[in-house]
Amino acid sequence: MEQHRTRPPGARPRRTAPLPEQGSPAEPPVPRTPPRPRKAASPLGRALRRTPLYRKVSRMPLYRALRRMPNPRLTGLGSGLFAAAVMFLFACLLQLLFGGSIVAYGVLFLPVSALTALWVRPADLVSAPVAVPIAFAAGVLPISGGTGGFGGQFMGLLTALALHAGWLYGGTLVAGVIVTVRKIKLMTRRRQQRQWQQQQRGQVRQPGHPPQRRVPAS
Repeated sequence: MEQHRTRPPGARPRRTAPLPEQGSPAEPPVPRTPPRPRKAASPLGRALRRTPLYRKVSRMPLYRALRRMPNPRLTGLGSGLFAAAVMFLFACLLQLLFGGSIVAYGVLFLPVSALTALWVRPADLVSAPVAVPIAFAAGVLPISGGTGGFGGQFMGLLTALALHAGWLYGGTLVAGVIVTVRKIKLMTRRRQQRQWQQQQRGQVRQPGHPPQRRVPAS
């Protein structure tokens, strides 16, 4: 005798997911984003690399040593402290070795200004030309020639800054030029990144096969 299965009174029917309609178009596959291309050199850089002067300089041991130097990224405060500490150390060494030569101090100030402008991080580029003259004034104290107490040291500092302002302006100019070049390169790089992102978004939005519309049955 055939027995019919009975369902308990408290049980609920299971809900199953609706099956996709037959004939519905499949979603187009999302194209993968291609790897980001390597940054190409600027036209000015390529032109400079073709010059005989660049080829001669690139073969020099000093140029290769500079290329192998570390490339830190200092904050605005860190760049100012770096320049002031290095210049104060140079002033102490010059006072011990040469009796306090401000001309040699000014010559050493130029590469320190260049390194400060090169090592400051991109977000604090404006702080490098401001920190460099402060470092010059802070480091020149041991060789300023001031005597006596605070008043004599202060007058000696003012005299040294007035007589050797050319080195101060020269180092500040070097830092300003380097910071300006870095800022222009940074703006150009950001513009190229935006253009590349827009191109990738345009390629992703374009499907490989347009979806087919379903024609209702008559």
